[in-house]
Amino acid sequence: MNDLIKLKRTNCSKLDDILGVSFNVLDHGFIRLIDYMGTDESIVQAARVSYGKGTKKISDDRGLIRYLMRHRHTTPFEMCEIKLHVKVPMDCWRQWIRHRTANVNEYSTRYSIAIIDKFKTLPDKWRLQKKDNKQGSLGTVDLKLGSYLSKKEEEFQDFAQKIYDERIEQGVAREQARKDLPLSNYTEAFWKIDLHNLLHFLELRLSETAQYEIKEYAKIIGFDIVKKWCPITWEAFEEYRLNSIDLSSFEIEVIKQIFSGNHREIRRICLQRKILLNNYDPNPKSRERIELETKLIKLGINIPW
Repeated sequence: MNDLIKLKRTNCSKLDDILGVSFNVLDHGFIRLIDYMGTDESIVQAARVSYGKGTKKISDDRGLIRYLMRHRHTTPFEMCEIKLHVKVPMDCWRQWIRHRTANVNEYSTRYSIAIIDKFKTLPDKWRLQKKDNKQGSLGTVDLKLGSYLSKKEEEFQDFAQKIYDERIEQGVAREQARKDLPLSNYTEAFWKIDLHNLLHFLELRLSETAQYEIKEYAKIIGFDIVKKWCPITWEAFEEYRLNSIDLSSFEIEVIKQIFSGNHREIRRICLQRKILLNNYDPNPKSRERIELETKLIKLGINIPW
């Protein structure tokens, strides 16, 4: 009981300095730190099931956190929580809210007038659909087309807002007046999440394949907030999760055969899984093959087909 009385709340001075500070994202969005609980020290305490500070050697604490991250012992990271106030376009928010491991309270357009701000796309920011990935993009349209698209976007957004305003003025219920507002409309929410699930969110939303808009939010959360909040955890996360490569048993076997120079065995393994077709013919390509080739490039291994 005495240990419980003596226990002090861990705090992070770098995070205290930015409490309530808004980080601008996109054209009208923001991220604002509302509150947090725990630090790297809390993770160490939880892992050791100790109420004290544990070892005073920072190298030991660092080693423990890195071990936990490396071996995916996730529960100690759940001892830290953070609450953010975010303003985000609705289409981006739909991706965000899919992470169901957070507590959310969102701005309600049933009770309040819809936020007038809308995310606008600059002429040089219209992206092309990626051909080998239905949910990705690659490159941009030419500037002439981009200017046309931005002009039509503005006209549509203005028209949708006018319709909404007219309905409100005529006394239509807010819950119904809102139904034709575009996904470019901004919404706001309080978003509270533990560190383990936040790192999972960041791993997905900071990846090379993440959508640009949500990636901009993830960058702020990761590099401007979490990195200051739990620097030892962030260092381990970058090394073992964010910048690492996971290899399946199939990929390991292919790499082994690449180094042994056994191209016949590579062909057999891949054709068995229908990964490489028509004796290394570059088309058609499966998603698994594309992922394998991407990993080989990152590892500096020449693709032998």
